[in-house]
Amino acid sequence: MSSYGSIMEMEIASTPSVFQSILDAKSQFDSVKNIISEKKIKFVLILARGTSDNAAHFLKYLIEVKMGLPCGLTSPSAVTIYNSKLHYDGTLVIAISQSGQSPDLVAFADAAKRSGGYLIAMTNDESSPLAHLAHHHLSLLAGPELAVAATKSYSAQLLVSYLLVSSWTGATVTGQEIVDQAEELVANTHINSAAVAASSRESEMLFLGRGFSYANAREAALKVQETSKLSVQGLSTADYLHGPISALRESTQLYIVAPHNMPANSISEALVKIRKHVDHITWIGEGGASSGTDIRISGSRCSDEITSSIIDAISLQGFALEFAKKFGFNPDSPEGLSKVTKTL
Repeated sequence: MSSYGSIMEMEIASTPSVFQSILDAKSQFDSVKNIISEKKIKFVLILARGTSDNAAHFLKYLIEVKMGLPCGLTSPSAVTIYNSKLHYDGTLVIAISQSGQSPDLVAFADAAKRSGGYLIAMTNDESSPLAHLAHHHLSLLAGPELAVAATKSYSAQLLVSYLLVSSWTGATVTGQEIVDQAEELVANTHINSAAVAASSRESEMLFLGRGFSYANAREAALKVQETSKLSVQGLSTADYLHGPISALRESTQLYIVAPHNMPANSISEALVKIRKHVDHITWIGEGGASSGTDIRISGSRCSDEITSSIIDAISLQGFALEFAKKFGFNPDSPEGLSKVTKTL
C-alpha cells in the first residue's frame, strides 16, 4: 500500500518539464495561426470525452472570451448512434484526446471532415488515428502516461489550448513564469495536507468554479471519482445557484476552485448564499475570500487568471492523489477503469 499512487505522483511532478517541452515547441502553432481567416471560420466546435472534455470547457472559454467566436461542444453520439448528416462548412473542429484512439471521437472527426469541417487534433500520440485524420496535429508532448487517471496530459491540454488561442490573437505568453510557478507547486509536498486531513468519505463532496476555473472544478470532481470511488459533483457556481444549492447541507464538503487574479465578482453572489449553510470552505488556489475555519490548498500566483488556472490543476490533482491514499485506494490503477476508454 505504501507504493500506492507513486506513478500518479511522479507524473504530476513531471508537469513543469512537460510545460517546458510544449513551450520549446511553440513553432508547432505556426502552421495554424492564420487558420481562422484563411479558412473563413465562423464557428468552432470542440470534440472530446472524459478528462479531455473538461479541458474542452477551458478552451471554449478561451475562444469565446479572447476571440468572441461562437464555440460549442460536439455530441459524438449524433454520428455514432443517430447517423446524423453533418453540414460543417466554415466550421473548425478541435479534437482533444490523450490517446487519440476512441472510436466515437474518430468517427465524429471523420464525419465532420467529410462534411466540410476543418480539423485540428490535439493528442499525446502523433501516430494515433485522430492525429492522422486531422488537417493539423498539435502534440501534447506529455510522454507516456501510465497512471489511469490523467494528470500531466490534462495540464498539457490546458497549456496547448492557451498557446493555440494566443497564436490566433497574437498574445504574448509568459512561458518562464508558467514553468517557475509549476515547479514551486510540485516542490511543495505538504500543499494538500490540511485539506486531506479534514476530508471524509462520509459526507457529500462538491467542487465549484466559474469561468476559467470551471474546467478545473469539473476535473477535480472527476479525479476524486476515478481514484476514490465516490460520487462527486463539479459545477459552475452560477449553475449551482439555479437549483442545486437547495441540497447544500452543513456537512457538505465544499471546495471552491479560485485561481489567482480571478474577477472579484465571479463567485461573490454564490459565496454569500453558501456561507449561510456551511461552516467552512476549502479553497483551491490563491483567489477568493477565505475566512474563519476555511482551509486553503495553495495555488500559483501568476500575473493573470488564465495561466494561474493552468498551473493550479497540479493542486487539485495532488489532492485527489492524497485523498485516495488516505482511504486505502490505489490511484494509479483504480478498479474497473483502463487507461484508454474506447466508447462507440
